[in-house]
Amino acid sequence: MKRLAFILGTSIPTFVFADEVQKIDSGNTAWIIVATALVMLMTPAGLALFYGGMTRSKNILNTIAMSFLAYCVASIIWIFWGYTLAFGTDISGIIGSLEHSFLMGISVNDVWSTGNIPTLLFVAFQMTFAAITVALISGAIIERVKFQFWLLFAVFWLTFVYSPIAHWVWGGGFLSKLGALDFAGGTVVHINAGIAGLVLALLVGKRKDYGKKAILPSSVVLTVLGAVLLWFGWFGFNAGSELAADGIAANAFLVTNTAAALGAISWMITEWIIYKKPTLLGAASGVVAGLVAITPAAGFVDLFGSIVIGVVSGILGFIGVFWLKKKFGYDDSLDTFGVHGLNGIWGAIATGIFANPSVNPAGKGLLYGNATQVLIQIEAVLATIVYTAILTGILYFIVSLITKGARVDDESETTGLDEAIHGERGFEL
Repeated sequence: MKRLAFILGTSIPTFVFADEVQKIDSGNTAWIIVATALVMLMTPAGLALFYGGMTRSKNILNTIAMSFLAYCVASIIWIFWGYTLAFGTDISGIIGSLEHSFLMGISVNDVWSTGNIPTLLFVAFQMTFAAITVALISGAIIERVKFQFWLLFAVFWLTFVYSPIAHWVWGGGFLSKLGALDFAGGTVVHINAGIAGLVLALLVGKRKDYGKKAILPSSVVLTVLGAVLLWFGWFGFNAGSELAADGIAANAFLVTNTAAALGAISWMITEWIIYKKPTLLGAASGVVAGLVAITPAAGFVDLFGSIVIGVVSGILGFIGVFWLKKKFGYDDSLDTFGVHGLNGIWGAIATGIFANPSVNPAGKGLLYGNATQVLIQIEAVLATIVYTAILTGILYFIVSLITKGARVDDESETTGLDEAIHGERGFEL
């Protein structure tokens, strides 16, 4: 409950609510407004084009729609109940209370203590994270899933998977109390989405022609453009997570760019050595791999840490896409697990290794005398994997019952989902 406070130093005695005494920092607020806009761009534009270009032309609109509408769904679910489940008053370290459902009790004058920004701005910033996380999952199951299944699954998954894990790490939950470090979403976003994507890919099953014929991207040009938009938006994602315009934000900006560039280069060189062709699709995927891996570490590591994280990310992403998927035979269509899941795990553990207290006193890793941090990071990774895998599987079966199955019929899959579901074509050639 808000308390009245007496303000001295005025000619007329003034009474205001105590939580309004905290003054909004205009510089931080301006930066986080920009950062929020940057992260917003990542889902309905960057990710939509990145995924859309990698799918076949007969499914490009459906693939884009899965990202585009995921953003719309998340925007509503977040303000209705997602935000309060993630950031409401802690209940046993597991979930937030429903006190701020439909943003009740939050006014335009309320200030989020970290960064002294408007609480409503913090709500909006975090909403963009929820949106891209659920949209990332779609890359594992494109070209064969009912659109109504996807939309309903997004509602359930944001409610029962994303919001609780966001609370564990960022909302005062048990992983936060344990000391897990996740600056901008290694566990909350990328491991979460990667594991969910893998589970769905296994449950939905392979595409009819997967492994029987070449499945070629409709437009590498669109994918590269999408990767660049993701890269651009990621500066808001990582540097914005400081919630302030300060040196840690600047460091996060720089190390994000460094890891992304090295992810592209290491993927390209690996591909060049093995397949004798340095593809632009590989380089674009490497950029995303580097961005994923540096995300949990961006506000904690120095330039050296980002270099190691970036180089490893490209190689690891290549292994996930070209070896791991073939080895186990699953159809993760656009490599949500191979890129996001694996590099989310690597980035989370690497944070425990390279966190430099001279960059951010909130984090101290193995290289600086704190071996325990690595164990804490591994515990956070395992908790996320187990919870996400189990709940995603349960939600798959619940939503499948409601929508009478998750997969489209064989004829629709053969024809293409653009025409079968949306009655449109991505290209009129």
